[in-house]
Amino acid sequence: MSSLADSKLFKPIQVGDVVLKTRLAYAPSTRLRATADGVSTDSMLEYYSERAKNNGGLIVFEGTSSARDFGCFPNQPILETKQQVESQKIIVDAIHGNGSYVASQLMHFGRSLAPQLAKSLNIPFVGPSAIYIDEANKKAAEEQGVKLKELTRNEIKAIIEEFANSSKRAINEAGFDFVEIHGAHMFLVDQFIQSSSNQRTDEYGGSIENRSRFLLEVVDACIEAVGAKHVAVRLSPYAEIQGGLGKNSEVSPVIIWGYIFSQLQNRADKGDELAYISIVEPRIQGDKEVDEKDYKIDFSWPRLLWKGILFRAGAFIDPNHLEKLEKNINSEDKLIIGISRYYTSNPDLSDRLKRGLSLTRYDRSKFYNAFSNDGYLNFQSYGKEEVHTKDDVEPKPLA
Repeated sequence: MSSLADSKLFKPIQVGDVVLKTRLAYAPSTRLRATADGVSTDSMLEYYSERAKNNGGLIVFEGTSSARDFGCFPNQPILETKQQVESQKIIVDAIHGNGSYVASQLMHFGRSLAPQLAKSLNIPFVGPSAIYIDEANKKAAEEQGVKLKELTRNEIKAIIEEFANSSKRAINEAGFDFVEIHGAHMFLVDQFIQSSSNQRTDEYGGSIENRSRFLLEVVDACIEAVGAKHVAVRLSPYAEIQGGLGKNSEVSPVIIWGYIFSQLQNRADKGDELAYISIVEPRIQGDKEVDEKDYKIDFSWPRLLWKGILFRAGAFIDPNHLEKLEKNINSEDKLIIGISRYYTSNPDLSDRLKRGLSLTRYDRSKFYNAFSNDGYLNFQSYGKEEVHTKDDVEPKPLA
């Protein structure tokens, strides 16, 4: 691998009120190492601290439920109680202490919540419309005695308010630099955008403008709560997971998400420019990568609509795409490149890319080893062997 030290990847860039020392970011990666109660652990502290050292860029903390009722994966962090907030503040402080910056990705599961969890944790099983992801999901819900319910207007307003409240907890209490609204991968915000999951007949359904309303109201509420410079959003126009339509949408994703980009740019033009917009490359479909030769999508159009900081993520340092990273990062001045999988196995990824050092291959089979250090803390900096002394040590809550 050749060194990227002279590329724009290692030039500073202002995002919101902070200046990142590098344009390399750690894209949000679900790892499931919190406690069953959503409290962040000492293992997570070590993990993120290591990736913040000798870096100076942006780390997007893994998907976090704004509240328990927003749904969750088992052992996913939550940002609702004092204990949960305090545990994340310890991690944020460590990231800052190591010279890097951090965003909290806030999410609501909607219909993507597993019916079994909805039942066992007594979490509302809701969506824009009562449309299940698929027949298997419907069968599982029926077996659990859990019925998917369409959100009422009052419930929608309450969710928007809770997004705003969790933004305050993230910025004002936990000390995050940004909140990133998870509007991708067919979680609740994306479910409102897409016709496959939204067949409402009120102001939140039907037209593209109406289906985008929920996202834009969440954005506006968060802007009012913490200021636009602290707010970001993640979008995945071409993702075909959890019932997403991607390139098979009833009209082109360029038109659907183009409207959203335009609305966000309108806010920027009026003085409320978001810190950044994060987008998932079409070649990434959930945890899988597709052959771009078969996909044939020109994904340059977001830049035509959004003038601010753009955060692109999706296999940029896979051996087949290395040339894309340097080409993309050097092509413009307001771009951040997000890496996820290779950051899991290369805590010193920034340094390796700067020096042109080889990368350690990630271990996908252990990405989601819930509440385990195995496959989580064993990867080391360049030249050091893996350490497995903590594989069987149980993570401990930080607060």
